[in-house]
Amino acid sequence: MPFQAVLFDCDGVLVDSEPITNGVLRDMLEEQGWALSQEECARIFIGHTVREMRTLIEANTRQPLTETWLQSFYTRRNTALEAGLRVMAGAHEAVAAAQAHTRDAIACASGADRFKVELQLRKVGLLTPFEGRIFSGHEMPRSKPAPDVYLAAMAHLNVAPEHCLVIEDTAPGATAGLAAGATVWGLCPHGDGRAFAGLPVARLFRHMGELAQALT
Repeated sequence: MPFQAVLFDCDGVLVDSEPITNGVLRDMLEEQGWALSQEECARIFIGHTVREMRTLIEANTRQPLTETWLQSFYTRRNTALEAGLRVMAGAHEAVAAAQAHTRDAIACASGADRFKVELQLRKVGLLTPFEGRIFSGHEMPRSKPAPDVYLAAMAHLNVAPEHCLVIEDTAPGATAGLAAGATVWGLCPHGDGRAFAGLPVARLFRHMGELAQALT
């Protein structure tokens, strides 16, 4: 059945931001006394906001997670993203295919803060397709893995959940899409889909170009 709307996550789906953001976070946690490898940091934090991991961070750094530290993280993260962010290969083609498939019923539904999402989409030339249809988990009662951000996007597009396709790269994101009632496809460019183990993700793919072909 053709989908009536396609909802994209941002980080790791449209933009290759995870290594940059997690590199900054790893460095700042080490400065606070919690030494992690890049792989460990990614495994623990990808798919989660820093704020929601407050208890874990404070337990391992033995320091309070202050608003000043968070703002410093956001500043350093944004500077690094401005300098080094790249688009996910095939993302432009996938977005264009989704627009054609749904008659432009697309949205970006991210767990990240709006400033970061818009910065990243602007940086890689994808802001225009999503203008006015960007939804941030920071602005919802609950962020992913709760379904709120996807439900908000569906309501805005006026498309029932069962007619929506969600594109995700993490288990928390996929859980959010499934909880919203959508079909979820999982992007796993660097692995075999183990991140989605136990979740009824309908399809796995390794490259956004595959998504473009599937929607054409």
